Amino acid sequence: MRVFADLHLHSRFSLATSPRMGLAELAHAAGKKGLGLLGTGDCTHPEWLAEVRRQLRPVGDGVYGLGDARFLVTGEASVVWRDETKGRRVHLLLLAPSIPAAERISTVLGRFGRTDSGGRPCLAAPVRDVVDAVWAAAPETVVIPAHVWTPWYSALGARSGYDSLDACFGPYLEKIAAVETGLSSDPAMCRKVAALDRLALVSFSDAHSPDRLGREATAFDVDEISFPAIASALAGAPGSTRTIELFPEEGKYYYDGHRACGVSLAPAEARAAGGRCPRCGKPLTMGVLHRIDDLSDRASPVGVPDFDSILPLGEVMAHILGLRADSRTVAVAVESLVARFGSELTILLDRPIGELQEAAPNGVAEAIAAVRAGRVARVPGYDGVYGRVAPDVQMPRTEPR
Repeated sequence: MRVFADLHLHSRFSLATSPRMGLAELAHAAGKKGLGLLGTGDCTHPEWLAEVRRQLRPVGDGVYGLGDARFLVTGEASVVWRDETKGRRVHLLLLAPSIPAAERISTVLGRFGRTDSGGRPCLAAPVRDVVDAVWAAAPETVVIPAHVWTPWYSALGARSGYDSLDACFGPYLEKIAAVETGLSSDPAMCRKVAALDRLALVSFSDAHSPDRLGREATAFDVDEISFPAIASALAGAPGSTRTIELFPEEGKYYYDGHRACGVSLAPAEARAAGGRCPRCGKPLTMGVLHRIDDLSDRASPVGVPDFDSILPLGEVMAHILGLRADSRTVAVAVESLVARFGSELTILLDRPIGELQEAAPNGVAEAIAAVRAGRVARVPGYDGVYGRVAPDVQMPRTEPR
């Protein structure tokens, strides 16, 4: 059974997050996106966790339901400390085996920082102390280094992380089974680093609004939807997971750059500039592509797991209609297609192009076909600025239906 899951997201209690990020809104959005399993997000926040306990019902081993939606108990922790060399900032995605387990985790993490001051708690302790405390409270918890390449807040980030996961986690690394690729990398990029070979690769949206759900996701091949089944898939045989990815150029940290000066550089250009902004002389923020180049030990990736690169349906529709993705016209057109075909992921990945041509505005089906084939125009993101990716197709000459 194939289950699309988005397990990294945030509640309305997190900073810069939509007030629409409540459980009912998440459940509704999951159905439209085609997600069979969601994370609750922010499982260490006491008030949000109380809502989770109150609104969700147990429907399986570690799985909770609201209407047709299914949830695992998940959250993210921001771990900030200084070791003997420099300041470190690492984000961890936590998949808890149950609500009571999440309550225990929240309690123990309270030793390192406030869990009620934001959906993603900031913990002042070495990451090894944090994972030790998590596993002491709930040994079955799955710990995943989040958006593992992001410059500022990740285990392998250029500004805040380490040059290897072993240097970061030490003996605790053997209990880590997966890493999250993040928006600015994909499995082909990650598989240039041999040290990641034994780890499953997962992708999730890190959504701060319902519209962002499913922009990245992971398809799990499992016999049932349960916490043990998902945990086993992460630690299991090849083929048990398949990721759904944005094109990495769309991520905010693909290229090197300096946002204040509007400077975006490929790794070779950044090296030629000595790692400094050619306009103001300040240090560039090293992007994910450069970071992977520096740490890779292969010229070409090896053992790349299956993945699909997508553009959200609203972005495809907006490009063809010549409108903003958040416009009402685009929303209505997307809703119409979803109502006919069942879900956004079904439309983007599975439906025959001929069927889509009969129902979609003129040019949209051809744009989806181009995306499936990887024919897209790309302007890479850099230093916190999203990139721009669009289907590389001839624009329709007639008015959209």
